[in-house]
Amino acid sequence: MSLRTKFILFAVVIHLLLAIMAYFLLKENVYLFLGMEVLIIGSIFITSQLYTTFFKPLSLIRAGIQSIKDKDFSTKFMGVGQKELDELINVYNRMIDQLRHERVAQAEKHYFLEKLIHASPAGILLLGFDNQVEHVNPAAELYLQKPTGSLIGKHISQLPKVWAEQLTQLQTGSSITFRVNGIRTYRCHRAHFLDRGFQHYFVLIEELTDAILKNERQAYEKVIRMMSHEVNNSAGAVNSILGSLQYYAPQLTLDHREDFDNALQVAIDRNTNLSRFMANFANVVRIPQPKKVKTDLHEMLRNMSLLMQPEFQRRNIACNLQLSPQPLTILLDQQQLEQVLLNVLKNAMEAIGENGEITINTQLSPAQLTITDTGSGIPESVQASLFTPFFSTKEYGQGIGLTMVREILVNHGFPFTLESDQEMGVTRFSVSFPG
Repeated sequence: MSLRTKFILFAVVIHLLLAIMAYFLLKENVYLFLGMEVLIIGSIFITSQLYTTFFKPLSLIRAGIQSIKDKDFSTKFMGVGQKELDELINVYNRMIDQLRHERVAQAEKHYFLEKLIHASPAGILLLGFDNQVEHVNPAAELYLQKPTGSLIGKHISQLPKVWAEQLTQLQTGSSITFRVNGIRTYRCHRAHFLDRGFQHYFVLIEELTDAILKNERQAYEKVIRMMSHEVNNSAGAVNSILGSLQYYAPQLTLDHREDFDNALQVAIDRNTNLSRFMANFANVVRIPQPKKVKTDLHEMLRNMSLLMQPEFQRRNIACNLQLSPQPLTILLDQQQLEQVLLNVLKNAMEAIGENGEITINTQLSPAQLTITDTGSGIPESVQASLFTPFFSTKEYGQGIGLTMVREILVNHGFPFTLESDQEMGVTRFSVSFPG
């Protein structure tokens, strides 16, 4: 039973008793009856005043509580001329003003934070308490190469392979740096924040690829120039001396002349190979900026396949061209991209060895080239270092082929990936052509 109902019942009972008393006084004394009637009327008036005084504030409080429940912070009450009630109204109005101010400020901060996260060049993954992905900003979506819809609600262990491996072991307050497909380098930092009393986590993703490539380039350019200068100067002087020694060959006896000529030739050939070795490194440093012209990529691929066909046939390797029906015209430096294709196809051929298949595939939307081989695959321990300068898995490799590929494609602005599944024995090299 509500307080209002109890008050009304109490007032009704009291006034019924007064009415009964007035009825008995009517038989005994008319004047006392009239006095009792006046008393009853006065009591009713006072009771109604008390009812209004007591329950009007409660009505206001109830209306105010309902407004707060409905998150309506614009409703305010006017004073009614009663001191106690006006004090209550003033307190409520001040509280509503404060709540409205806090709500507007919170909404503005929330809106600003959303815009900041959306526009941030750093990738941001917001995680729930159980490490479920709750929000992904556009930069993180780009880094993970997955649409937001396919990431929301997933546990971080269900993210793309390398990301899942690295982020699962990342502890709060710590950072980790790793490479994806041996090309893109990322640094991730995990931290937490409080929201409405609950702890939430987020992962901040920063791409370091451009900075690392720039530092690497500056380092190996300096090393190569210094090595090239020293080796070429020494090799040139030694070759000159060896050439001069050849004039003394006729002065030797026939028994010693053959050995002398052979020794000189071996030394000259070794110096020549050393100079060629250094020239290959210097070529990486001297790669010019691409001179882009509109080029039919399909025609270029057919020509490269024709160029490599004798070696493919010798190794019994099938080269399948799966080109899109429509022409694919790309703005590029044909000579440089041919060098890229030559390196990639040569690596694919060497990975297969003999009796395998290379598939060259193109698509128009989005414009992309994919070269797939059925070799032995690339071990995961090697994939992270593939595009590192001077790194090679070949016994006599110089480690400049894929470095040159990387430099040319980066200069062109063509994103590329290298993926390999050693269990299935498949390696896939893809190049995208934006714009």
